[in-house]
Amino acid sequence: MEEGVKAAPWTIRHEATADAASVDALVAAAFGPGRFAKSAYRLREGVDPIESLSLIAIEDGVLRGSVRFWPVMVGPAKLLMLGPLAVQSDQRGRGIGIALMKHGIEEARKTDFAAIILVGDEPYYSRVGFTRLPPGRLRFPGPVDPARILGVSIATDGLLSLEGDVKRYRV
Repeated sequence: MEEGVKAAPWTIRHEATADAASVDALVAAAFGPGRFAKSAYRLREGVDPIESLSLIAIEDGVLRGSVRFWPVMVGPAKLLMLGPLAVQSDQRGRGIGIALMKHGIEEARKTDFAAIILVGDEPYYSRVGFTRLPPGRLRFPGPVDPARILGVSIATDGLLSLEGDVKRYRV
C-alpha cells in the first residue's frame, strides 16, 4: 500500500508508533473493558500485531478508525487474526471499517500467511469476503460462538483443510 492512500474523505496509512495511544483509546471506547475477557484477546497477549498490516484512517487530523492483524497458527498453518477493527462511534456507517479491511486484506495477500480469521458478525464481514467456517474446525482458547468464526483465504485454498487449535504465533 502506498503510504497515505486517500480512500474517501479520510486517508488510510500505516499506524506509527506515535499513534499507539490514540488507537488504544479508540479501541477502549469502542469495546470497553470487557474486551480483555474475549478469547481473541488471549491470542494477542504477549504478541505484537503485524506492523505492516496495522492501519489507521485519518480525516482532518482526527483518528477515525483502526485495524490490526495478529499472527496465529492452526497446526502448521500461519494465519492472521483480524481485530480489533474500531471506528469512532459517531463515524460508523461511513465505510471507514470496510475501507480499512479492504486495504489490510490487499496488503495481507503479499505475505506468506494462508488466511485471515476473526470472530465477528457475518453480515458485516462478508462485505469484504469473509465466510462462516464450519463449526468445530477451529478451536479458540476459551468460549467463542461457532457461528461467529469467520475466515477468508489469502493464499490458494488457505482455509480448505484448516482444522485445530488456534494458537499464538510470534513472527
